[in-house]
Amino acid sequence: MGIEAGTVMLGIIGPEVVLVVAALGLMVADIIIKDERERQFLVWIGVAGILGSLAVSASLWGREVAYGFYGMVVVDNFSTFFTLLFLVAGGLTLLMSHRYVQERKLSPGEYYTLTLFATCGMVLMGKSTDLIMIFLGLEVLSVSLYVLVGYVRGSDKGVEASLKYFLLGAFSSGFLLYGIALLYGATGSTRLAEIGAAIAQKGLLGEPMLLAGMGLLLTGFGFKIAMVPFHMWAPDVYEGAPSPITGFMSVGVKAAAFAALLRVFAGSLPGLGIQWKEVLWLGSILTMTLGNVTALMQTNIKRMLAYSSIAHAGYILIGVVAGGETGTTAVLYYLLVYTLMNLGAFAVVVAIEQKDEKRLELLDYAGMGTRHPALGAAMAVFMFSLAGIPPLSGFMGKFYIFSAAVKEGYLGLTIIGVLNSLVSVYYYLRVTVMMFMKEPEAEITPVLFHPSLVVVLIIALFFTLQMGLFPSTYLHIARESIKIFL
Repeated sequence: MGIEAGTVMLGIIGPEVVLVVAALGLMVADIIIKDERERQFLVWIGVAGILGSLAVSASLWGREVAYGFYGMVVVDNFSTFFTLLFLVAGGLTLLMSHRYVQERKLSPGEYYTLTLFATCGMVLMGKSTDLIMIFLGLEVLSVSLYVLVGYVRGSDKGVEASLKYFLLGAFSSGFLLYGIALLYGATGSTRLAEIGAAIAQKGLLGEPMLLAGMGLLLTGFGFKIAMVPFHMWAPDVYEGAPSPITGFMSVGVKAAAFAALLRVFAGSLPGLGIQWKEVLWLGSILTMTLGNVTALMQTNIKRMLAYSSIAHAGYILIGVVAGGETGTTAVLYYLLVYTLMNLGAFAVVVAIEQKDEKRLELLDYAGMGTRHPALGAAMAVFMFSLAGIPPLSGFMGKFYIFSAAVKEGYLGLTIIGVLNSLVSVYYYLRVTVMMFMKEPEAEITPVLFHPSLVVVLIIALFFTLQMGLFPSTYLHIARESIKIFL
């Protein structure tokens, strides 16, 4: 279906509508319900919204490509894939947050509402075909997270993290907006299809304004995926934010930025591939190397996972640089794999963590595996998967990323990626060794397993194992999602 002038088609934004209705319902329920014990059940309104949005999104899979809102948004398999990914991340985050919010006596209505709005912003980024719409989705996502990062008001680290994220996020938004302005000046449009057509028809490949706009867009997206040298905000923000939100940011924001990056550069600026691939080639090497080397020196579990997240952005960039059907398919598969195994790891962190940011040092994990074998085994699986040890999904994700790079002739980049992956094994296994082979220095306080956390761990464990052992189904889905670029 082509773009129809004036077409609105509310069905195209069905998933977002469900999320917004659920968020508004949460706000109203938060005002009406006064009893503190009853307010703890507000999470289920958010979960219901996520499930409803998942159902609507699933119904859009495989349909004919449809545009709406004057061609600013599109429903295709690519946008549907990322919508489902964002909804899974948002739903698991809500479940992880249930116990966290209860124990710290945080206001649940605002917390869950902001999480739904952040998810809605991600969904908008994934299905936008206009640079202005991408920017609006990014701002909906960012503003919600600025508040969520500093939601624990008594935490000095949280307030500092929120301020840093706000200031650096504002800078990145400025770069992105200025890049959009330059692209508009060079091509006369903000629609991705029209930008690509203008570049091809007018021969603008060497236009300085176009190249400057491309560079500023890369800078804006680089901040969001924590690509070196635009990663400075990530460790402090990840450490200071509430642990469920840290997990949400480490997968959701990254996936949303990659969705927009692929839509813009692979879909609209393929003619400039030589230029932007050179930048991302260097960015990939710096990102995974700095992330892994710095992670070796961390003693705080959240800071370690923050640098780990930076390193994984570097691996994903290898797939973006490789491009083509194989590389882009590997990127989508890896993002799905990374979302589930990283959220699983953060679910264990939330289970072990206590009030006042206690039990976040690696030494606090000593003996945890022998005292709580189920929790220790789950963390070991997630750490092994993040390290890329077969037959887990993390190994398959790296295998397909590296295979795509070799196929496209990026042998040197692949070797650097493999070496970085070997370096990462040390700090991931260090957590497992600490849990099973080191005696605790003090008495371990019992861990209370909240039912919602157990659900998150079961889901994450199942798919971390299943996607590693039987990846073909998910690779097929990823391949179907990128046909619009081929």
